[in-house]
Formats: sequence, structure tokens, C-alpha cells
Amino acid sequence: MAGFLLSLSSSFLRPLNPQKPSKPAFSHKPHKVLTITCNSQSKPTKTQRPTSKNRKRSPYGTSRRSILKKTLTQEQVRFTSSVSDDPHVGIIGGGMAGLLCALSLEKRGVRSTVFDTGMHGLGGRMGTRVIDPQQLVFDHAAQFFTVSDSKFAKLVDGWLEKGLIQQWKGVVGVLEMGGQFTQLPSSLPRFIGVDGMRPLADSLISQTSLVDVVRPCWISKLEPFNGMWHLSENGKPRGQFDVIVIAHNGKCANRLLASSGLPLVARQMKRLELSSIWALLAAFEDPLPLRDGAVTFEGAFVKGFDSVSWMANNTMKLLGSRSNGAHCWTFFSTAAYGKRNKVPQENIPTATAEKVKASMLQGVEAALGLSKGSLPKPVYTRVQLWGAALPTNTPGIPCIFDPHGRAGICGDWLLGSNLESAALSGMALADHIADYLQTGVASPDNFAVGLEKEFQPISGHDIGQFPGLESSPQHTLILEKGYQLVT
Repeated sequence: MAGFLLSLSSSFLRPLNPQKPSKPAFSHKPHKVLTITCNSQSKPTKTQRPTSKNRKRSPYGTSRRSILKKTLTQEQVRFTSSVSDDPHVGIIGGGMAGLLCALSLEKRGVRSTVFDTGMHGLGGRMGTRVIDPQQLVFDHAAQFFTVSDSKFAKLVDGWLEKGLIQQWKGVVGVLEMGGQFTQLPSSLPRFIGVDGMRPLADSLISQTSLVDVVRPCWISKLEPFNGMWHLSENGKPRGQFDVIVIAHNGKCANRLLASSGLPLVARQMKRLELSSIWALLAAFEDPLPLRDGAVTFEGAFVKGFDSVSWMANNTMKLLGSRSNGAHCWTFFSTAAYGKRNKVPQENIPTATAEKVKASMLQGVEAALGLSKGSLPKPVYTRVQLWGAALPTNTPGIPCIFDPHGRAGICGDWLLGSNLESAALSGMALADHIADYLQTGVASPDNFAVGLEKEFQPISGHDIGQFPGLESSPQHTLILEKGYQLVT
């Protein structure tokens, strides 16, 4: 795995020599685009501030079809002016990829500002929810991560030394109908945040000198003007930047890129397909037993049930024997169940929430082998829909970069779906941008990455693929590339 990722980084992200090889290093399909040239003399008509008044009102709405239409017909921005002496990068998205991109840019002496929508903290799908006053703690997205790449391993060693993460030594296995549990041996250690996954994300950015964070903030518009990218939030200016990074995905990213002047970047983002998964957070006064009364695991891949594909005891995972309170469990549905019961995740109908909760608890009861109606009643429950949970396809490259539009994409989905992939993608894009700012502005074509790369399907468990977790022959999981839910 490490060799695979390192070879990708070296082959895709090294600036190309301006030669005429017999076979091009990048395979580009013919693509005809219109171009807007943006330089230091470019001016909007009538005003020096970029506002929506300078643009012709779009006849399209905001449906998926209209977003796609705008994406495919928008004009390509081409910056021709030099970058500023002290370049500034705007990063939209504060998950693992965005944060590692910012930290890696700082190591190269490049300033950045991270914009994130998080109300409670950074991290994206590195989500940890704390319920007061009971102090119930749930990792409700990323459950753990593993390490298979040497570059990422150095980061993880540093996090261990700082006490930000710890090894999860609890029993993890496969749970089937009737409470049949089989432990999964692991050739690689599993890691978790000491106080949950979100505190890890917040800690990463706490001691930086060249990184600013703005949250909660929903960047709603990107506009090229006077050789820079101007970002705004519902009409409120949020700064101007030499380069922008899109470090999130889904419908919000598609809408943002639909009229940005970056058709090639937008088209690649539109190719991404994402699954939907329900999460149920439930706290019980006592540990949940298997049918024989034994308490044998902290995490399990659940097989044979539509409404449940994973379950984990956050309390035992994070606190172990130090816990003397309620047991906080995270349950995930299958992707098929998520798709069939999908609703607007920002406004889940009460009836749907109750239906999903009941169905998932029934699945948990059956998986544990308990008689019908014997599952203890939880003292707390909450359902959440991850409408854009896991990628089902990937281009298999570390990052995407449009040198003419001075814009890039990073994210776990470019390589798969796990925290390691997210970190590697963010670091790769940061190094690529730093190299571009130093040497590539005069010859931008040499720095184009991934703009025509085809996507391939991803297979695996409903919550992803995990490196090093090898099951018994009866319980084979697809584990080649090490992808997991983070996302």
C-alpha cells in the first residue's frame, strides 16, 4: 500500500519537464472550453468590487440538472498575472485533507486560511458528539484509522508523542445472525483520538503561525477578479487568494463550482458518486451482551442485516475500565438502507427518524442474538443521516489541480476513503501548490494534474475498506487499499 501511494505521488505531482515525449505524461481528451483571461488590468464593469451585479443573471435554477448544465457550459478562467510576493491560499473545508493541506503549506512557508462549516469544531466527518449534562461521548463518523504509508506514519508518530491519539486495543470482529461473533486479527494497529476524533482535528491546527481558521462559514461564491480569487459568504466578502483549494465534496461543492469558471475541476467533482448511511447514537445503562450473556467486543462489522452494518461501543473504546457511566454505542446502516430511506439530512422528518431508529435497534437486537423485545431500552438516542458518506468511485490520484485557474481539489475520495488517504491527499496538493508558486506560474501546463483522469469503482464493506484487518476464510472482507468511513 505504501509503495502504491508513494508511486502515485511521485509520478503525478513532480513538475514535468517541457519536452516532447513520444507519449504524453498525462492523457488528455480533447476538450473545447471558452476562456476568461484574468490579469491585473481586468476590471468588472461599473465597479471595482466583485459582486453578483457584475454577472448576467443565470437562467438556471439549483437542481442537479441545472448545476450540471452550468458546469459543462461555464467559461474557463485563465490567470495570466504573477502571484503576489506573499501568496495566500484559501482552503474550503476543514476536514483531515484541508487541515493537512494547510499544515503542509505552512512547512513550505505559504500562508493559508481554512474555511469550515463546523459549528462545534473542525474535522468534517471526524465527528465527535458530546451530550451534556450526562457527558455522553460518541464518535459518529470516523471510528478509527490505520497506517500503511511511511509519510503518514511519521505524522502518526508525532500525534502519539503529543498524546493526541492512542492505540485501540479492543476486540473488533464480524457479527452475524444470532450473535455469532468472530474476532478479526489485525496485522496493523488501530488508532483513535484520545478524547474522540474531533479533538484530534482541533488539536492539529492549534499551534500554527501561517494558518487562519474561519468557522462556521459557508463559502457560497468564488469569483476571479484582478488576478485573485475573491471568496464570499452570502454576499459577505471573505478574502482574496492567489490559489483556492476545494477540500470538501457533495452537493455543496458542486453548487459552488457550477459557476466558478473552473469547468474542468467542476466536471471531475461531478463524477464523484457518494453513498448514504444512517448513524444511530444510543446510550445504554449497561453493556450490550451477546445471546449467551458474554460481553466480548468493542467493535463489529455486522453481516446479514439491512439496517446495521457496523456497531461500536464508544465508551469502552475511549475510556475502557475507567468508565463508570452509560455505554455509548454508534450503529451504522448499510448503504442500501441509507439510499432507500434517504431524506434531506438538514431536516429529517420526525416520522422517518422514529422509523429508522426502530429498524436499526431491531437489527442490533437480532445481530446480538437476543430474543425479540429483550434489547435494553436506551436512555438516549439520536439519528443522523450522512447523505454523502462514502465514495463509490475514485480516480485513484492524490489530488487534482488546474494551473490556469489556480485551483485544486484534495480529499480522501481521490485515493479511496479513509483518514490516511485524506491526509496524503492534502499533503500532496500542498506540495504541488508550493512548487507551482515557486516555479510553475510561468509554465502552468506542466502542473496540470488529474483534470481528465477517469474514475474506477470502489468495492468493499458498507462503511469502507480497512488495511490490515484480515478475517477468517468464512468472513472475507475486501481489504486491499485500506479505505474506511470518514468521511
